[in-house]
Amino acid sequence: MRRARWLLEIALFASLSFPIAVIPYTFAVKVGGVLGLLLFYVWGGRRRIAVENIRKTLQAGGLKTTAPPEAVAREGFVNLGRSFAEVVKIYFGFGSGILGNVEIRGIEHYRKAKSRNRGIMFITGHCGNWELMALAFGACEDRISTIARAQNNPYLNRILEKARSRYGNRIIYKKGALKNILSELKKNGVVGILMDQAVLKDEGYIIDFLGRGAWTTKMPALIARKTGAAILPAFISRDGDRHILSIHPEVQLAQTGDTEEALIEDTRRLSSFIEEYIRQHPSEWLWIHRRWKRVEPSSFDTGEIDS
Repeated sequence: MRRARWLLEIALFASLSFPIAVIPYTFAVKVGGVLGLLLFYVWGGRRRIAVENIRKTLQAGGLKTTAPPEAVAREGFVNLGRSFAEVVKIYFGFGSGILGNVEIRGIEHYRKAKSRNRGIMFITGHCGNWELMALAFGACEDRISTIARAQNNPYLNRILEKARSRYGNRIIYKKGALKNILSELKKNGVVGILMDQAVLKDEGYIIDFLGRGAWTTKMPALIARKTGAAILPAFISRDGDRHILSIHPEVQLAQTGDTEEALIEDTRRLSSFIEEYIRQHPSEWLWIHRRWKRVEPSSFDTGEIDS
């Protein structure tokens, strides 16, 4: 029964993706946007999570926009649909024009960090078309290893792995990821880490994220302190029919003598780049994730930081 469900999912994926892959880019993105809009209306559970996340963030003062929460959430689903269409075209070999329309800004920060020969961690979030960001960087500049969770459907996982591995990129799966990350950095490699999802208590700290406490991973800060690897925030955003990939200068780690306090401060600094992206592009972040789960209001609002 499970295998039949997996095959049905693959059939559905193929029936949606191949027609999008072969039509012209402009039309494909419009179709993707329509699919995203349809998903907004039929995926009620995630729509409600997104709207509630946006509403509470506005109430907390972490986001300033005159658009209603429902409008921001709806546009977020449209962005997901457009992103799906773009990655599908690349997967089927029709994405050269898409990659050619990605402008990389701040590449000098990457090359400066690369010259240190200590490895680089790109810190980002589920922002814009984050899958395209890794593909574009791999195609235009250098191979990158990205951290990902293996899909439950092994057939779908194989498809995603093939798409993500284009242009020499490599996938590091979350299970046992630390060893592979350290190995990659030791070779002066580049690792991309999404750090905008909630983690378990022993994996991070509760820090301010858009005005509310959220469990945030401490692993990038820990790894940087252990290896000396550079941390560079990097994000991609839409600009009409093209994308802007922005690489920030290396983040300097906190100099406090207390290790725990330093890690908390490092984690705050890194997360603040994601916050700023969301404030600038509220409809290009993945609001459908339960970012603030497992946090009691009193554990943050009273000023206590739980480690």
